[in-house]
Amino acid sequence: MNNGSNIIASLVDVRRSFTQGDVTIDVLRGVNLQIRAGELVALLGPSGTGKSTLLQALGLLEGGFTGSIKIDGVETRDLNPDEHTEIRREKLGFVYQFHHLLPDFNALENVTLPQLIAGAAPEEAVERGTALLSALGLSERLEHRPSKLSGGEQQRVAVARALANKPRLVLADEPTGNLDEHTADIVLSEFMGLVREQGTAAVVATHNERLARKMDRIVRLHDGILTEG
Repeated sequence: MNNGSNIIASLVDVRRSFTQGDVTIDVLRGVNLQIRAGELVALLGPSGTGKSTLLQALGLLEGGFTGSIKIDGVETRDLNPDEHTEIRREKLGFVYQFHHLLPDFNALENVTLPQLIAGAAPEEAVERGTALLSALGLSERLEHRPSKLSGGEQQRVAVARALANKPRLVLADEPTGNLDEHTADIVLSEFMGLVREQGTAAVVATHNERLARKMDRIVRLHDGILTEG
């Protein structure tokens, strides 16, 4: 539960290190971050600074982290893998640089499938999938498989899929990194519009300052330290 707070995710003194031979690399060094409902946060930093690692912490995608990671008021530190999976399914949505759509399913099926897995009725899943894809300008492309869609269209399907189960928080890792500037602007604008409309929070990892300035808040990761602005 949210405990009456509008804070969707909270990181307190989160740390992550990797060991390569005799060398220990501190990727996250005491990260503190709060994300509120309806807030779009840009996570800026050059490649290799740990942006993806920070998203993995928020997404409960791997172990090895120390510190406190709360999602919608729930401390996840002592939860087991099945409980992490339940939180990801019910609370989180993901958009990656590479869309990772299922190639044998059409656009609508790619968006309805996560809903069916979560227990939605087929009619409701199709209705919501159609509405999301239409809002992203894909009403004429519902039955097209990924191979028949442009890069921008595929990424819009990925955005719709991420929002399909009405997550509390969407994590996007360089979601427009493979798109040209014009298409990237369109996809990001549509993504931001849907996120705000649904009251969802979002963290978007990018190295693009211009795109970051379109969001509500910017945080920067450098040498494992997170700073505001």
